[in-house]
Amino acid sequence: MAYRRSYSLSLPIGLLSLFLIINFVHLAAIPSASAAATTTNVRLSVTRKPSKSLPVFREAPAFRNGEECKKDLIHVAMTLDANYLRGTVAAVLSILQHSFCPENIFFHFLWSHYDKEIYNNIKNTFPYLRFKVYRFDTNRVSGKISKSIRQALDQPLNYARIYLADILPMNVNRVIYLDSDIVVVDDIEKLWKVDLEGKVLAAPEYCQANFKRYFTDDFWADPELSNTFKGRNPCYFNTGVMVVDIQKWREGGYSYKVEEWMTIQKQKRIYHLGSLPPFLLVFAGHIKGIDHRWNQHGLGGDNIEGKCRGLHPGPISLLHWSGKGKPWLRLDSRKPCPVDHLWAPYDLYLSKKPILDE
Repeated sequence: MAYRRSYSLSLPIGLLSLFLIINFVHLAAIPSASAAATTTNVRLSVTRKPSKSLPVFREAPAFRNGEECKKDLIHVAMTLDANYLRGTVAAVLSILQHSFCPENIFFHFLWSHYDKEIYNNIKNTFPYLRFKVYRFDTNRVSGKISKSIRQALDQPLNYARIYLADILPMNVNRVIYLDSDIVVVDDIEKLWKVDLEGKVLAAPEYCQANFKRYFTDDFWADPELSNTFKGRNPCYFNTGVMVVDIQKWREGGYSYKVEEWMTIQKQKRIYHLGSLPPFLLVFAGHIKGIDHRWNQHGLGGDNIEGKCRGLHPGPISLLHWSGKGKPWLRLDSRKPCPVDHLWAPYDLYLSKKPILDE
């Protein structure tokens, strides 16, 4: 059996009382003019210097393989940036915690520029993590991104998933791509072992969704454009959770095929969202559909207001806060949605109040 070392992340009552007393004395001694700057990301016995604006995290427990685990790697790709770092850390923790063979998971992080503080944050939070960081050249999408209904969708790093086959090492033939606003509550090896049946990618499909709404009236009115779906049974799928056959992607030149639709979008507006519609244009109706349990999406609400949503019926292996509302922001605002409390146990964030070293 695989085994895990786990540690309580809560303080004993006696220690907590001591912390509150010390915390009060410490804060009272801080000059008011510099209080905000001094208390940000500070610990009483300082082990890390305050960062510019990055959160600081508790060190994650160590997760170890058991004797039954083989050495076959599971490749997971995610983007890495300051705005979503807290989500990424929670996602990584959830994956490791629920994996039967956690040491078999290799993370491939993509960022737009080298950031030593972000790198050290990951390294210090997960000392045993197997990972590598790659620079995504944002010039690849310069001039190809069209303004969408939400600014976060227009960030160049949001398009990095299109170029996984170009960025990852040649010996990586399959990868699971995950957004940073997810938590996994099942063994990710089950997702890794999905039979793609010769398809380039696998993802949960949602054929009951109104597929037409992902494209403009001008798109559907143009027979040359809309005929791209002729002979296909296109269904919506969310690109935040995908199993990708990297080798087939390379052979088929799919990065270029997605780019072609982005170029058309610049000439004639045919959709309103970010990187999702060009994926649908290339792959909808041609993917391997997998169980919906692997993407309980939409928990962040819509793209405009981010209103609270409940869970869909059925079993759950992955929770996804797609949409405007992110759980860490709603929790910090003290106006969380009920589903945000499902994300909270994986949050290793150290609050801005100084705390004692464990």
